[in-house]
Amino acid sequence: MARDSEIISNQSEFNLSHLNEKGEAEMVDVSSKNVTRRQAIAQGKITMKLATFEAIETGNTPKGDVLGTAKLAGIMAAKQTANLIPLCHPLPLHKIEVNIRGDENLPGYIIEATVITKAETGVEMEALTAVSVAALTLYDMAKALGKSMKIENICLISKTGGKSGDYQKITDN
Repeated sequence: MARDSEIISNQSEFNLSHLNEKGEAEMVDVSSKNVTRRQAIAQGKITMKLATFEAIETGNTPKGDVLGTAKLAGIMAAKQTANLIPLCHPLPLHKIEVNIRGDENLPGYIIEATVITKAETGVEMEALTAVSVAALTLYDMAKALGKSMKIENICLISKTGGKSGDYQKITDN
């Protein structure tokens, strides 16, 4: 376990906003920040055996509408982010969009979530949560067809708004 002085040193070196001067976790005070439009886009993928992918694509699964259920789960998860991640602020979400695109070459699915708000803090965690839960739901809905599915590469693609400015992920080569 790290000593308090190590934590405080790391906090100042990396400016970890969720740690107080004693190195304890705390919710960030955003009350002095301006309300601005903020958007975040996150992405991830789930890979599987070709037979599992084909069964989902043709609607031949034991649990029904796999993709529709996963999409809805992602939307619902974004709305619950502050209940799932202890130091996240509850935010008024103005738009949540979850898209799931099949890719036979994986084989599997690319999951992308876009979340928009007007608030004092960003929606990166909401977008990442939407992608994560959509992928987990897709796994749950299709696990009877094959348990070897793999969820991977969940990351922030872009964000706009706020004091820290815009962010765009540099594409992987």
